[in-house]
Amino acid sequence: MSNCIIAPSILSANFAKLGEEVDNVLAAGADWVHFDVMDNHYVPNLTIGPMVCQALRKHGVTAPIDVHLMVEPVDRIVPDFAEAGASLISFHPEASRHVHRTIQLIKSHGCKAGLVLNPGTPVEVLDWVLEDLDLVLLMSVNPGFGGQAFIPSTLDKLRAVRTMIDKLGKPITLEVDGGVKADNIGAIAAAGADAFVAGSAIFNTPDYADVISKMRANVAAARS
Repeated sequence: MSNCIIAPSILSANFAKLGEEVDNVLAAGADWVHFDVMDNHYVPNLTIGPMVCQALRKHGVTAPIDVHLMVEPVDRIVPDFAEAGASLISFHPEASRHVHRTIQLIKSHGCKAGLVLNPGTPVEVLDWVLEDLDLVLLMSVNPGFGGQAFIPSTLDKLRAVRTMIDKLGKPITLEVDGGVKADNIGAIAAAGADAFVAGSAIFNTPDYADVISKMRANVAAARS
């Protein structure tokens, strides 16, 4: 587990110049582009759809686009994001009637599949589907809004899921989203995460490269 994937959430970017923002954050050392897709139904907010994903691909973005679907029902929108250029598509088990079927749907469209656990969702939801997943995303805030504070109990949950992944022995990415900052990313990495979603912690700073390099340094220090 040597990965340190930095996935800035464009939810915190300046949407008036989104292509430029994404270019800048990737040039500053980010690995993935994270999409927070909200439907004002599963979560109390409304954000972006497949057209934004497609627009960034047409703009020339080649980095993996990591799409987190906070929508219900979820199956209807999966093919649209796949066609728009998503690399990974993650969803919430509460938003799917048939979790395994939704995982297969994502994969059938050529994308990697992830399952997202809210702070109150038990890890046991992974018991029968973990081997089919490419990614597990733990929410360290309740989904719906950016800029929230990290929920400390997520660290114990990370350790539990990391143990499950290591026992299975498959290369499944363990991602964390919510309140991730340079000053807590080390503890999050030490608990087992290898992909880190950060929105306001990156986009609300004047120097993207500086904060991303600090994040990487703190992850490396926590693992050494």
